[in-house]
Amino acid sequence: MIRSSSSFADSKRHFKILDALRGVAALVVVLFHVLEVYSNGDHVKQFINHGYLAVDFFFMLSGYVMAHAYDDRWHQMTLKDFFKRRVVRLHPMIIMGMTVGAICFYFGESAYFPLIAETPVWELLIITLIGYTLVPIPPSMDIRGWSEMHPLNGPAWSLFFEYIANILHALVLRKLSKVFMAILVLIAALALIHLAVTSPKGDIIGGWALDPEQLRIGFTRLLFPYVAGMLLRRLVKVGRIKNTFLICSFLLTVALSFPRVGGYDQVWINGLYDSLTVILVFPVIIYLGAIGEVQHKGMERICTFLGDISYPIYIIHFPFTYVFYAWVTENNIPLSQGLLVGIGLLIATTVLSYASLKFYDEPIRKWLANKFM
Repeated sequence: MIRSSSSFADSKRHFKILDALRGVAALVVVLFHVLEVYSNGDHVKQFINHGYLAVDFFFMLSGYVMAHAYDDRWHQMTLKDFFKRRVVRLHPMIIMGMTVGAICFYFGESAYFPLIAETPVWELLIITLIGYTLVPIPPSMDIRGWSEMHPLNGPAWSLFFEYIANILHALVLRKLSKVFMAILVLIAALALIHLAVTSPKGDIIGGWALDPEQLRIGFTRLLFPYVAGMLLRRLVKVGRIKNTFLICSFLLTVALSFPRVGGYDQVWINGLYDSLTVILVFPVIIYLGAIGEVQHKGMERICTFLGDISYPIYIIHFPFTYVFYAWVTENNIPLSQGLLVGIGLLIATTVLSYASLKFYDEPIRKWLANKFM
């Protein structure tokens, strides 16, 4: 059996197809971000239009996998043990992502990022050190111009919420009965639908800034998928059928790439698409991925590779994307040329992600696990 790089020595069996689907979603996110600059802020014109829903898929997948990995083992570990495991698993690549963001920062100097030119090195170093802790910064400390809670690496906002989900999981959610959890899932689903259909832009994009509205979006996007993932693991017995990777990958890619619906006049329709995709489609994909069994060595290697690079590529791709945005906007790069460079960026980031995994993340996690666990 080919072992996933994310395993601890005592980890349970991994769902290889679910790991691979995380990688598929991460690759779609990179392409979504690369092409985002060509929409000029017009979400109707956005290519790979619903790529932002990958975050909600990640949250649901995390809830499912965390419930599988830990919810029958709490008698064997303390809260301290659990939190150490999560920090060891997640934080080395968070530090790597922030470091890459700091290195790339001044290469993104442009009218697109108006604050870079006036940011001194000492301020960049302070923001980098804060970023290493994953503590979010307020808009008043922004050094890029987008009001992100992590201006060196925007997608780190979702890791901030992942840590919050882990805290809630350990302190509260794991103790809930199935009935209470189902009630919470229903309430969270209604909140998600309300957020989506009442959004001025007709979507659930947001969560990356430390202000009341963005925090509301972030917590609403987190709560339903994470708790629904936990409930799905509790309710549905995992069976074994033939490989479901291809059908799951197809469904996920279509859901994340589907064109905008509703146009400019009925934006609520797209909000309904967003919320119902998270509420109805993602659980089906995760269920099919969980019951699927990889039967061929070649497919197993593909699934393992996609699972291994999923987290590194997600957490390190955006600093390079910032630079890409600056290059495109400063030089009026046409889509045909930008797409070619974007594909090259995807390939290069994939290679760098795998190298980071093998030469940095795995050795660091092994050392931390041996020393502190």
